[in-house]
Amino acid sequence: MITVRFYAGAREAAGIDSESRSESSVGELRAGLVRDHPDLEPILGHCALLVDGTLRADDHELDDAELADVLPPFAGG
Repeated sequence: MITVRFYAGAREAAGIDSESRSESSVGELRAGLVRDHPDLEPILGHCALLVDGTLRADDHELDDAELADVLPPFAGG
């Protein structure tokens, strides 16, 4: 299991702060998040998905991963 934390607009779209997931790759995780939280679909493609603090591609396996952070683009000055 991996803990997924949602930030800013992703948290608002998902309606939760965090959850535990069982997908085996980043791509499967993205698909599962959209399936279970349809309001994430318009923004998830713009979000960084960090796995244990590192940006990972969709084919990255989540075997030993503990934490995934869904981070929408941030703006500021």
